[in-house]
Amino acid sequence: MQREQRSEPAPPQLGIAGVVGVPEAAEIELDLRFEAVMEGVLVSGTARAPLTGECARCLDPIDDTVAVEFQELYFYPDRVPEDEEDSGDAVRVVIDDMIDLEPVLRDEIVLALPQVPLCRDDCPGLCSECGARLADDPDHKHEMIDPRWAALAELRTETDKFESGSLRAGPTEES
Repeated sequence: MQREQRSEPAPPQLGIAGVVGVPEAAEIELDLRFEAVMEGVLVSGTARAPLTGECARCLDPIDDTVAVEFQELYFYPDRVPEDEEDSGDAVRVVIDDMIDLEPVLRDEIVLALPQVPLCRDDCPGLCSECGARLADDPDHKHEMIDPRWAALAELRTETDKFESGSLRAGPTEES
């Protein structure tokens, strides 16, 4: 068994395009363990990377970290089982005593990213009418009238004006 800790730059496009991801060339901290087994090399470890994106509700920037654990078996070329070759899945193979961790790390990190990133769990988001940040004004609201009742609302406004005396029905006859 061999242990190794190292930092490597993140590959490009490590994330969900336009939503959240690991910035290109950001340092990914790796804590790896390599174990020799009969079939090949078993790689276990953790990876930590910075995470940037936008809140899906309020569009504020998000800066966080993502941490993943992984374990993958890399077969020696002459030890790949026939059922693995026929399965259609990508078989990880040790080539010239080298192991390519990028596909495994990419899969694990992208799967660990939030589908809907939020700046905080209770983020109220933006007003759907005017776009105001609801976190800045929690009492923000708009008077919404159902368009089917709009004509009645106008009639009610006219009735209120008439009853208050600001609107007269017509000229009054005075003797």
